[in-house]
Amino acid sequence: MQDHEAAKAALRAQRIETPSWAYGNSGTRFKVFAQEGVPRDPFEKIADAAQVQLFTGVAPIVSLHIPWDHVDDYAALAEHARANGVRIGAINANVFQDDDYMLGSVTNPDPRIRRKAIDHLLACVDVLDATGSRDLKLWFSDGTNYPGQDDVATRQGRLADALAEVYARLGDDQRILLEYKLFEPAFYMTDVPDWGTSYAHCLKLGPKATVCVDTGHHAPGTNIEFIVAFLLREGRLGAFDFNSRFYADDDLMVGSADPFQLFRIMHEVVRGGGLNPANGVNFMLDQCHNIEPKIPGQIRSVTNVQEATAKALVVDGEALAAAQSSGDVLGANAVLMDAYNTDVRPLLRGLREEQGLAPDPIAAYHAGGYAEKIRAERVGGAQAGWGA
Repeated sequence: MQDHEAAKAALRAQRIETPSWAYGNSGTRFKVFAQEGVPRDPFEKIADAAQVQLFTGVAPIVSLHIPWDHVDDYAALAEHARANGVRIGAINANVFQDDDYMLGSVTNPDPRIRRKAIDHLLACVDVLDATGSRDLKLWFSDGTNYPGQDDVATRQGRLADALAEVYARLGDDQRILLEYKLFEPAFYMTDVPDWGTSYAHCLKLGPKATVCVDTGHHAPGTNIEFIVAFLLREGRLGAFDFNSRFYADDDLMVGSADPFQLFRIMHEVVRGGGLNPANGVNFMLDQCHNIEPKIPGQIRSVTNVQEATAKALVVDGEALAAAQSSGDVLGANAVLMDAYNTDVRPLLRGLREEQGLAPDPIAAYHAGGYAEKIRAERVGGAQAGWGA
């Protein structure tokens, strides 16, 4: 069993990034559900994100989504974040909600539309500059629905050209996080469908391009922890989009469907040095809180990541290595299972109390009265949600 003080030191240093869009209204393909007190603009989203940081102490970063979070003055938005005790994190580009992108964005057959999409990506690098952010996160819905609809290899060439132009625009301390997705909304072929495609493009681009692993973007049965271990070993794991799923890209709270999978992933993160800030792995959430309250849903997700990380940190590494090297199959598995079955909640409660935080973040949030305050104050105006 590893020293709990060492585990607490690692947990104290961990940072988890929350997404601005998780604080707005969301839903299914059939209905977006409105809730009272939802933010009406990016400034109010950041104020809500600051509540998650206030009660967890490990979520001081907020991802933005452009143009959902468009403002006239991004430097002012960054200053607003700092005044609320958080900072702007990854900038997520949106090239999937314009009518022009029906047949794709950077891989579209029409050069005019490709130019439009690339210009938006370049504008997002401008947002990086204005906010002091490091990461440009790219996810493309580009793909085809029917065999023969477009030429697969040609589309890959268009993608490579677009990525190269954006990569050349990056500053010295900026990077691309290239996300992938098996399917949806393209159903026959997606242009960036898996980690191998993302990894291959990143290798061609250079060291400032890394892979973003979304835990909901894989075929059933995919060994995500293998992907994590491989990319860590190659120095190309840039970020996670943590969520959970039962069927496809459900975007549920991380750890809610398969907490053992989250533990296995975090074990590989710990094993591969991914908790070391020098390795640059961003632990981001990408979730849609459709029926649950927004801020408590984010707090629960953050604490779920903390619990999985704590269990990974108490794995007896020496005993595991000894069992593995001797071919002790059951013994090696037992070491992992002992850590997974460890109740780390007392450890985390103690850690929070040492940091001057309430031991139960959700209970503390509810007791603070913020939910009642925003329900009373945020009346009128257009609520933020998908597309806003």
